[in-house]
Amino acid sequence: MFQSKEGQAVPQVVFRTRHNNDWLPVSSNDIFAGKKVIVFSLPGAFTPTCSSTHLPRYNELAQTFKAEGIDEIVCISVNDGFIMEAWGQDQDAANIRLLPDGNGEFTEGMGMIADMSEVGFGNRSWRYSMLVNDGMVEKMFIEPVKPGDPFEVSDADTMLNYINADAKQPSRVTLFSKPGCAHCQRAKSALSDKGMPYEEIVLGAGGVSFSSLAAVTGAGTTPQVFIDGKLIGGADELEAYLA
Repeated sequence: MFQSKEGQAVPQVVFRTRHNNDWLPVSSNDIFAGKKVIVFSLPGAFTPTCSSTHLPRYNELAQTFKAEGIDEIVCISVNDGFIMEAWGQDQDAANIRLLPDGNGEFTEGMGMIADMSEVGFGNRSWRYSMLVNDGMVEKMFIEPVKPGDPFEVSDADTMLNYINADAKQPSRVTLFSKPGCAHCQRAKSALSDKGMPYEEIVLGAGGVSFSSLAAVTGAGTTPQVFIDGKLIGGADELEAYLA
């Protein structure tokens, strides 16, 4: 059973990170001293839940957390610096600091080492999140111990609900585009001008075709923009909506 470390100081370790093709050591004090920091820790980079949900949602809500006084969001995994650097690039996680805990020192100090030898992982981190205030753990959300990979309480929305249940969340925007599309660029510029982050799905990439576009949007032209699940339409419709 994993025990909460609320009211205790985080472990003092040195994270061996990679930056611009060189080693960059980062200490616990560099991360936590004098700051309010959200930490979420997970079993491994490039693994399904971590890549599809856990990290992306924290990245998506980063500006909301910032508005609530959070200085930084940190993801920790028992992986090496090369892996964490590559994962960050793959995820386009510009709002998250990814820290490799390759030797498991921080994770062990938190009492969160989990034996995942059954799936060939060896010792990894159990999935959890915490709010750290000037190096002291204010709140921890630890996933229940059950078979599989439980993901029930360490998510970004649970953390945001703890910090401020009434915090205004950003709209979820998805834009279907195709290469060389001038109207797609208009739509992207309109969203950027309003400070609205968006997910872009490019036709021809990852198996997405015109058939996919028609099946999802009912249209055969790009761009097609969704905001909070509602189909807005093309660039003209988007500009009118934003106005």
